[in-house]
Amino acid sequence: MRKLRNTLYVETEDAYLALEGENVVVKGSDQVIGRVPLHTLESIVSFSYRGASPALMGKCAQDGVTLAFFSPTGQFLARTTGETHGNVLLRREQYRRADCAEASTAVARAFIQGKVFNCRWLLERSVRDHGLRLDGERVATASARLQAALGRLESAPDVATVRAVEGNAASEYFGVFGELVLRNREFFSFGGRSRRPPLDSVNALLSFAYSLLATDCAGALEAAGLDCFVGFLHCDRAGRRSLALDLMEELRPVFVDRFVLTLINNQVVGPKDFETRETGEVRIAARARRRVLEQWQARKRREVTHPYLKEKIRWGEVPFAQAMLLAKHLRGDLDGYPPFFWK
Repeated sequence: MRKLRNTLYVETEDAYLALEGENVVVKGSDQVIGRVPLHTLESIVSFSYRGASPALMGKCAQDGVTLAFFSPTGQFLARTTGETHGNVLLRREQYRRADCAEASTAVARAFIQGKVFNCRWLLERSVRDHGLRLDGERVATASARLQAALGRLESAPDVATVRAVEGNAASEYFGVFGELVLRNREFFSFGGRSRRPPLDSVNALLSFAYSLLATDCAGALEAAGLDCFVGFLHCDRAGRRSLALDLMEELRPVFVDRFVLTLINNQVVGPKDFETRETGEVRIAARARRRVLEQWQARKRREVTHPYLKEKIRWGEVPFAQAMLLAKHLRGDLDGYPPFFWK
């Protein structure tokens, strides 16, 4: 399993990243903001619009350090990659499975089984822990419908059916997601998922954290030798990391949704931490984004017992574990891909 080291987050919007010797240097408009030895980093995530020097991008690609660029609002822009890691035979098998309707359905079904199971678990746990503070009957009804969706997934004959079941399940889940918000409900009201752009503070947090998770999943897949642009559930589209989107489906509820609820319910973020643009877009203020990133990194360092491997790993290592299991399945070492079923 790939060892996690450190991730450098650059939140200053006018920062420029450069390479000096073996160090990453972050420069502001008129001064050096920070300097970090490159060999201590696993990845660099920049929310600056000024970018990075070609020398740094080349060095990161050469040394296997992920360098991902986001807009200041958290929208993914680009990611540097070096030589493709892994076995060409594994990638060829991935392409064959992706072109095979039956094989694609089996893997896509597993991803969505993990997602729906984990969505239901999150609802069930919320009712158990906070039943008096939310509409337990409404949440329990949605949970029951998610359980029924798991049954329909078992017999889903093709990827289109899997997508349809997932869409209905997501509608049920996000229909009651607002019930799980226990603090500042008037401000953190949630009427449903809005993406481009996010139209409320909850959606702004979800979109921001989903973009971070997608980058982690893409790096994990590359480390396992897989092509993150060729998926099973998400169809091919130029520039879209379809397999990374596939892999993150099962991790969204337990990795991001729980994280966002914790930020809100523990009052790590509040009404003053968001800005609304004239277009209606809601974005996280720069001062709050730094706080969110610190909490994200802290969460990735916490330990969890992997439900399939039965080993304690850090949460940040979960995407790497799942990418490894997917590679084992494609090689024929596992009969099926084991989703991350969390309780």
